[in-house]
Amino acid sequence: MAVLTRPAPPAGGRIGRLMLRPAPKGRLVGGVIRHCLIICALVIMLYPLIWMVAASFRPGNETFDGLGLLSDRYTLQNYLDGWSSGAINFSVYFFNSTAITVLSIAGNLFACSLTAYAFARLRFPLKRLLFAIMIGTMLLPAHVTLVPKYVLFNELAWINTYLPLVVPNWLGTEAFYIFLMVQFIRTLPRSLDESARIDGCGHVGIFLRIILPLALPAIGTTAMFTFIASWNELLGPLLYLPDASMWTVPLGLNSFLDQTGQSLYGTLFAMSTLSLAPIVGFFIASQRLLVEGIATTGFK
Repeated sequence: MAVLTRPAPPAGGRIGRLMLRPAPKGRLVGGVIRHCLIICALVIMLYPLIWMVAASFRPGNETFDGLGLLSDRYTLQNYLDGWSSGAINFSVYFFNSTAITVLSIAGNLFACSLTAYAFARLRFPLKRLLFAIMIGTMLLPAHVTLVPKYVLFNELAWINTYLPLVVPNWLGTEAFYIFLMVQFIRTLPRSLDESARIDGCGHVGIFLRIILPLALPAIGTTAMFTFIASWNELLGPLLYLPDASMWTVPLGLNSFLDQTGQSLYGTLFAMSTLSLAPIVGFFIASQRLLVEGIATTGFK
């Protein structure tokens, strides 16, 4: 007696058949068009930056010869002149900016993380009201507080020092970073805090051993944003640092611009290219934490 058997299904079942099925032609064409549009938009946005880098290697009299990237002559003279131009070497500006930026990052991470932990985990009177007031300060334009802050720092004899640029970051004045960290800490389960409390940890132990290691994405995002804001800040150093020996990189770049029309654009482009290197390097180093912090902050 013959035994009827069903043919064996293809390997992987339905999933295998779907994987072997070719993608619809219309969907493939649409994907190619989308990628081409994205690449074109990327080229349009990056072209001014690429042109600036190319122009920094041209002789000073050929800087604005055209919008192309190629040139008959390339030179490093713009970098040599820009680095050693004037009475102050440009390395001084880099050192000043680095010192201010490092202290600002450390201050923001210290103060904002402590404040965020208090809002996210502790219970105290008027907590919601204080949190709402903190959020409200984000709506206040920075230019409104310029004169009061200058008068205050002048009374404290902080003008022509780095204190006005550094000390506020150690006092938890950046509401945006506090809000970012609060939202991230709220996504962490409270059961971890309770387990640590059973093991004998107080708030300090929970903060240092539980919260900070798990909040690295938010910390990396805060560090990246603080680095960009502090490194590129022009108005603050312009107000509080009249001494040229204390200038930062943005003020050093501004010194290449002359209102009489004798601006040194070649050296300006060269030093601008060098000033972008730390930002690009820091972004590449912290890209994973930055993307993860932005992607997860705000979801609970």
